Formats: sequence, C-alpha cells, structure tokens
Amino acid sequence: MRLHRLTLTAFGPFGGTQTVDFDQLSTAGLFLLHGPTGAGKTSVLDAVCYALYGSVPGARQGSGPGTALRSDHAASAIRTEITLDLTVAGRRLEVTRRPPWERPKKRGTGTTLDKAQTWLREYDAPAGAWKDLSRSHQEIGEEITQLLGMSREQFCQVVLLPQGDFARFLRADAEARGKLLGRLFDTRRFADVEKRLAERRRTTETQVRDGDAELLADAHRMQQAAGDAMELPELAPGEPGLAEAVLSAAAVARSTAREKLTVAACTLTAAESAQAAAGRALDDVRERARLQRRFAHAQERAARLEEGAEAYREALALMERARKAEAVAPALDLRESSEAEHRRAAAAEARARALLPDTFADAGAAGLASAARRAAEELGGLDSARRAERRLAELLDERAGLDRQERADADLLHETQAWLDDWEETHTALQTRVDTAQRAAALAEQLAERREPAQQRLRAARMRDQLAHDTGRAVDRVRTAQDDTLRAKQHWLDLKEQRLKGIAAELAAHLTDGEPCTVCGATEHPAPARKVAGHIDREAEEHALTAYQRADEQRAEDERRLGVVREALAAATAEAGDTPTGQLADEAAELEERYAQARSAAAELHAAQERLRQAGQEHERRLAARQETAVRTASRIGHRERLDRERSLLEEELDRARGSLDSVAARAAQLERRTALLADAADTARVAEDTAQRLKDADARLADAAFRAGFETPQAAAAALLDHAAHRELQRRLDAWQHEDLAVRAVLAEADTAAAAREPRADLESAQQTADEAARRLRDAASAHDAAGRRCAELDRLSARATASVRRLAPLREEYDRVARMAGLAAGTSADNERRMRLESYVLAARLEQVAAAATVRLRRMSSGRYTLVHSDDRTGRGRSGLGLHVVDAWTGRERDTATLSGGETFFASLALALGLADVVTDEAGGVRLDTLFIDEGFGSLDDQTLDEVLDVLDSLRERDRSVGIVSHVADLRRRIHAQLDVVKGRSGSTLRQRGTG
Repeated sequence: MRLHRLTLTAFGPFGGTQTVDFDQLSTAGLFLLHGPTGAGKTSVLDAVCYALYGSVPGARQGSGPGTALRSDHAASAIRTEITLDLTVAGRRLEVTRRPPWERPKKRGTGTTLDKAQTWLREYDAPAGAWKDLSRSHQEIGEEITQLLGMSREQFCQVVLLPQGDFARFLRADAEARGKLLGRLFDTRRFADVEKRLAERRRTTETQVRDGDAELLADAHRMQQAAGDAMELPELAPGEPGLAEAVLSAAAVARSTAREKLTVAACTLTAAESAQAAAGRALDDVRERARLQRRFAHAQERAARLEEGAEAYREALALMERARKAEAVAPALDLRESSEAEHRRAAAAEARARALLPDTFADAGAAGLASAARRAAEELGGLDSARRAERRLAELLDERAGLDRQERADADLLHETQAWLDDWEETHTALQTRVDTAQRAAALAEQLAERREPAQQRLRAARMRDQLAHDTGRAVDRVRTAQDDTLRAKQHWLDLKEQRLKGIAAELAAHLTDGEPCTVCGATEHPAPARKVAGHIDREAEEHALTAYQRADEQRAEDERRLGVVREALAAATAEAGDTPTGQLADEAAELEERYAQARSAAAELHAAQERLRQAGQEHERRLAARQETAVRTASRIGHRERLDRERSLLEEELDRARGSLDSVAARAAQLERRTALLADAADTARVAEDTAQRLKDADARLADAAFRAGFETPQAAAAALLDHAAHRELQRRLDAWQHEDLAVRAVLAEADTAAAAREPRADLESAQQTADEAARRLRDAASAHDAAGRRCAELDRLSARATASVRRLAPLREEYDRVARMAGLAAGTSADNERRMRLESYVLAARLEQVAAAATVRLRRMSSGRYTLVHSDDRTGRGRSGLGLHVVDAWTGRERDTATLSGGETFFASLALALGLADVVTDEAGGVRLDTLFIDEGFGSLDDQTLDEVLDVLDSLRERDRSVGIVSHVADLRRRIHAQLDVVKGRSGSTLRQRGTG
C-alpha cells in the first residue's frame, strides 16, 4: 500500500482545505511530520484512517459517527471532506468521504442533517481517467478491507505504529498483552472454541446428572417394591460408581424376591390340597342331607295322595260321561245356530214390512219383487228430465255471470275514463319533480367538489394560527439557547487559556525521577514547575467543555425545531392564505348546509323517475283495458240471446216431467225410495222362509244323535257336555294326581335314597365351617403368592429399565469425560496442562514468538547488537503462562524483564516490536506490501548515537521504494530529516506546509 495524496477540508483542527503530497514527501524515504503540541499532527493520521475505514482510532471517534470530526474553525457553509489517493494491490484508488453534516437550512432558519457520503474511484491508465466504482458505504468498506487484508485496529497498529501503546505493551502483564494481540490477530475463533467446549461440558454434565437422577429415582422405586429390603448407595448424581452400585443393589433385591416367591408357591400348593379335601367332604355331607330330605318329603306326598283317592275316582267318572256327550255336540251346535239365524231373519222381515204401505201386508216374496221391478222401470224414464233440469240451472248461472260482467265492465269503463281525463295534469307534475331532482343532483356534485378544499383550507388556517403562536415561543427559546451557548463557549475558552498558561505545572506533576519526560524525553527533572493558586486543571476544562457542548447541542436542537415550525407555518399560510379563520369556518358551514339541502333533494330523483315510469305503464294499461271492455260488451249481447232461447225449451220439457211435485229430482227421489223398500222386503221374506226349513232339519238330527249316544233326551246330553275350560281343568286334576303318584313311588324305590334315610342325620354346619377355614387359608396363600410375583415382576421391570438407562448413559458419560478433559486443557485448568495455558493464549504465544523474532532483527541494529527480544512461557506467580516477553542483554548474558529497560531503551525496543508486529500482521494479511509507514513520538528519549542507529534502521525501511513518516516535535529531528510536513496552528485553525521536497 502506498499513499499518494491526502486532501482534507474542515477536518479536526484544519478549518480550510489542506493537501498532503505523499509522493513528494516519500522521495527522500524518511519524512518528518512536525509541529507543536495540539497543532494536529495526529489528525493527519486520523484523516488517513477515516478515509480508508470511515472511523478514526480509539476514543477520538467521539460520540457520533463523524459529527465530532468537523473542525470548529470551519465556516458553516463548508462541508467536511477527506479525499485519499493511494495504490493498493496494484490498483490506483481514490476514496472520498463526507461525514454527517448539520448544516444551515437553505430556506428559513435552523439546521438540517445531511447524511454521510462516500465515493470510490479507480484510475484507468489506458484511458487516462478516473472511473466510478461505488457510492455504497458497505461495499466500499468491504472492498478496502479486502484489498488491505487487515481491520482498522490492525491498520492502526501496523501502519500508524503508536509507540506509546507498545511501550505499555512491553511493561504489561500477560492478560493485557493477550487483549492487544487478540485484537490484532483475531483469535476470537479460538476463544469461541474454549467457550464451545465449556458449554459442551456443562451440557453433557447436566445430561449425565439428569440421567443419574432418573437412575436414582428408579432405585428408590425398586427399594419401595422390595419392601425396604434394598440398601441404596450413598452417592449423588454425577458421582463415579453410581450406576454399578445401583445395579448391584438391584441384583440382590431380585434374588431375595425370588426366594420369597418360591416359599409362597409351596405354601399355596399345600393350601390348595387342604381346600380340595375339605371341599370333597362338604360335598358328601351335602349329598347325604339332600337324600334324607328327599325321602322324608316323598313319604309326606304319599300320605296326601291316599287322602285324595276318592275325589280322583269321582272326577274320573265325570270325565267318562263328558266324552260320550261330545258325540252329540255337533248336532247341538247346528240346532242352536239354525235357531238363532231364523230369529234374525224373522225380525228383519218384520222391520222391512213395517216400512211398506198396508196394501203390501199380505204379499209374499214374489209379489214384493214384482212391485219393485215396476217402480224401477218408472224411475228409468226420468233420466232425460234430470239432465234438462241440470242444464237449466247452468243456463241461469251463466246468465247471472253475464250480468255481473256487464256491471263490472261499466264500473271499470267509468273509472278508466276518469283516470284518463286527469292524465295530462298528472304527467306534467311527475315530470316536474324529476327535473327538480336532477337539478339538485347536479348542484350536489358541484358543492361536493368544493367541500374538501374548503375543509382543508379551514384546517390549514387553524394550523396557521397555532403555528404562529408556536413560532413566537420557539424564537424566544432559540435566543435564550444562543445566549447560553455563547456564555458557555466563552467560559470554556477562558478556562482553556488559563490551563495552557499553567500546563507546565500540570505536566510536571506527573514527572518521576528516572522516568522520561513525555515532552522532552529527559530522565532528570531539576526544576519542575509548580502549580499556583487558582490553577485550572484538566477536569475543570473538560467540565466547561462538556457544559459548552451541551449548550451548543441544545441551541442546535432549538434552531432545528424553530426551522421545523417555520416551515410548517409557511406551508399552512400558503394553503390557507390571509383569510381569517372565523370567516373560513362560516363559509365552510354555509357550504355544508347547501350541500346537505341539495343532497336531500337529489335523493328524491330515483323515486320520482320510478313514479313517472309507473304512471306511463298505468296509462298504457288503462287504454288497453277500455278497448277490451268494448269488445266484451259486444260479445255479451249475442251470447245472452242464445241463452234465452235455450231456456224456454228446457222449461216446457220440465213442466211435463215434474207432474204434481216441485221438481224432477223430488219425483225421482220418491220412486228411488219405493223401489229400495220393496226390494228389501222381498229379500227378507225369502231369507225367513229358508231359515225356518233349516231349523226343522236340525231338530230331527239332534234327536237321532242323543239316542245313539245313550242319552234319553237331547237335554240330558247337553247337561253332560263340558265346556273347554271345565274339560281342561278336570283333565289337569286327573293328570296331576297320576303324575304325583308315579313320582312318589319312584323316589321311595331309589336304593341310595333309602340307604341315606337309614343313616344318622347329616351335620352340614360343621362340614361348612371346615371348608370355609380351608378356603380362607387358600386365599391368604394366593394373595401372598401374587404379591411375591408382582414384586419380582416390578423389580425385573425396574432393573431392566435401570440397565437400559446405564447403557444409554454410557456413551454420554464417555462423551462427558472426553469433553471435560478437552475443556480443561483448552481452559488451562486441567492437571495435564502443566503451564495452565489457555488455547487462545497458546495461539497468541506462537504469534508473540514470531513478533519477538521479527523485532529482534531490528532491535540488535538499534542497540548495537546488545539486546534480543525472546518469548517466555514461564508462569508468573499463581497466574497462567504463555505471553511473557523478556530481553536478553548480550553484555551481561542474562535474561531480564522488558520493564527494566530505560526510557530510551524502551523506545527503540517498542519501535522494533512495532516494526516486527507490522511484518507479522502483514504476512498474516496475505503479504500485502506496506510502502508507507508512520511512527508516532518517543524520539526525545534517545541520545545522539542511539538516535542515529534508530534512524539508520528506519532508513533501511526505504528499501524497495518504501517511505517512513516520523511524527514528532523533537527539534533535533528537523536537522536530520530534510523532507518535512509542518503543522502550523493558529486561532483560525491549523495549516500544513511541505518543506525539503525539492
């Protein structure tokens, strides 16, 4: 990387535009960046860093992204800008950055914030022109970082070489060195590995503990299942040997449970045998008792049968007489049914003859049938007259309908003509309403377009009034804030000037005998300055600066708010005009009222159009109805004449058919009733004659059947006959006596029953008690056996579960042991890690060893071969080892700590360390060539000979066209280095001047 040109405007202490031509400065190889304290030497390096990375080193970045970089000496209209022309990786690039800028508004008062801007251009040599590459902050940052191969922190350590940091690095402990090297070499991935291993160790340890807790829970369940016969190991989850102890205790518990199960099985077998014997004895006693009761019961039944033998013989004789009477039963039934049928037929005949005239009282069935035929023939002759009568009724109804239609048509014609006479007036009125509604709708549309502008203008007027009031208050606040800012700034400048006057005393307060002065580098301080009364220290100045900055920020915020309010007021005034708000409110209200009236009137348009359309349809319908009525009237006249002629003919025919009755229907009804009565009387007379003959035949058959059955009269046979229920009951009694007799005889003939009756009485209660006791003992034995079996099954299940848990936890436990060993090694807490060196420290130790080797090459030249830097991994006290740094003195041959070096020795040792670190970081970044380097301060602590040797080393860096810039205010360097960049400070800001560049 080679810098060509740097242009900065309104940056840091530089109020105007300043340009640095690094090509001219680099011609001599070494150039000096010189200037008094506070002039802005470091700001030049900050500008280079900001151009490349968009930020400056460390705390100088300030509170905001770029806002603290702007020069307080710059005019308000000038924007801060940094442009850097450089060559990196063989490409000529130009980077331009503009930090955020709070500038005055172009219109109105107050300020506005412009966003940061960045440009990246590349020089096209064949075309001889610059071409744009990007304007994106992110893309440009990624491109620059990729080309340089290092972060901002690495760049600041490698290219800008802050000697004060490396002097502290030499005296720092291992932890402080580790932080610096970690930032430079980005060893966070190794720290992440340590964290990851620690997390894995905690995770696997938790999993192992959880698994052991589950195993202990299963062990407690096994102890409960074993009945407290199992002893649990006194180990906590995660302790070694827990799994083996639990499995061993489980095996002992299972063995004990199986022994108890065997004893319970033997007891159960003995109880089953005793219970079976008692059961058999109880069955024998129960059987003997049953047979004894059976024999006694049979004897009682035989005695009862002997007592009812006479009744049995009487019932048997009654059953025999009933069987003989059953042969006469059909004849008896026939005679009874014939007699009932004859009585019904005679009663029907009497009822039918009572309805006939007395002239038919002695007529037989044949005479009644003949009279019925004559009446039916006369009835058939009235069919034509009935049809004529029905037609006449239809004619009368039709004539009445014609009359009703005539009257309805007359009414309709009168109402239609009256409606048509008013049609023109109705049509005109409806059309007028439609036209009025259409005009109202058009007016409503026009007013609707004016409503929103009027409301918007009214709102703007109200906002204008409010903003006018707010503007007055904002102006007062701005004036107050400006006065406060001016007073705070003046107070800060006064304190700053007072502090600068007494700065020598403040610097002298930090001097220590033997330590170099930070201004001149001398280690002897014969007459240090003393503080006077009223001395202003740095804390007071910074407090005043903070107060000024807060006041200035409040002023800027108040001015910004005033600008916002004024812009809003201008916008509201432009929209509302100068018309008073009250007048605009009245105009808007009047417009709203007119719009509501017009909209209400326009709402009637659809209804008015619908009524006009319906009226037109009604007009057409009534014209058609009037025409149809005239046609129907003409048709009814001819129809009425035809009906009158047909009516006259039908009335003549009916007069002949009715006779003396009122109607043909009455005459027909009279004949129909007479015919029905005669026919019914004839039928009942024939039925009565037939039933009388059948009754005579049934009496003869009954007398013959009774004689054949052995009965003297039919009445005796009827008395012996039993009905179905009585016959069934008598047969049941006979069958029951016979069945009981047979059953008793069978029981008394049984050999085992008779033998049991001869034995002593059975003691059933004693046998039952013996059997119950045996059953109880069997139940107790079975319960004990089942409990022992469940205990064995539960212990087997829990043991299998515990065994599975142990097998499942075995890989996890192995993983935990492995991860724990690795985490301990990486964290430096393991006994295997003898030097207690963490993984990140181990990597950094390797990098420090490389840096020490690279620094030794230059340190030997600077110290005339006396000093050599070496890396040490020895432990210091109880701390960890790995980042020790010692210096070997060739004059004494002894190795000592770098903190024992003098001020001058510390400077060139730190310079050598910085250069060595630059070489290592460069190689780490992929070997990017650094053609421009800067070294900041520390040369005042060297004597002339050492200074020459250091300058020779730095001059050797010019090999292969490399340039080195030394930042220092030591006057002796201006004689030794001709190419110089002077920073000249003044009350209006600092300026840059190049000298000795030809």
